[in-house]
Amino acid sequence: MKYHPLTDKIKKLLTQNKYWFETFEHEPVRTSEKAAKIRTGYTINQGAKALILRIKKSKKEKYFVMLVFPAHLKFNSNKVRKLLEAKDMRFGTKEEVSQITDGVQFGAIPPFGNLFDLKVIVDPKLFENEKIVFNAGDRKLSIGMKSEDYKNLVSPKISSIT
Repeated sequence: MKYHPLTDKIKKLLTQNKYWFETFEHEPVRTSEKAAKIRTGYTINQGAKALILRIKKSKKEKYFVMLVFPAHLKFNSNKVRKLLEAKDMRFGTKEEVSQITDGVQFGAIPPFGNLFDLKVIVDPKLFENEKIVFNAGDRKLSIGMKSEDYKNLVSPKISSIT
């Protein structure tokens, strides 16, 4: 099956670092709830939801950031706004996200903002799980891996955002 090139990049990165991981091919899914139903051996709490936000600190200072948190939770906009000292923030548009991720579809964005030169902020609740799972650049492929390995690979800022 042909996937977005990012999928191979992630698998290669995990293999090169000798990290354990497993892959799941499945029907295309857009939501965490649907993904959780087809990822055998994983719960929705282990799903790593990745969102890209546009942050505005001033008229001149605007940038994108990736938030990652357990899929059964929602991020708290007030916490994120305060943490990033944002005057304004919004979700990245389809066009912006496509440009940042080289065409990865909504619902398939992996929690590897470092691969897109994005600052990554992860809620500590994600690391309460020994293993996490996420769409890996394609809505038809998920990867499960150890959360500690993810932390080492991405080096995110860890802060309560839910």
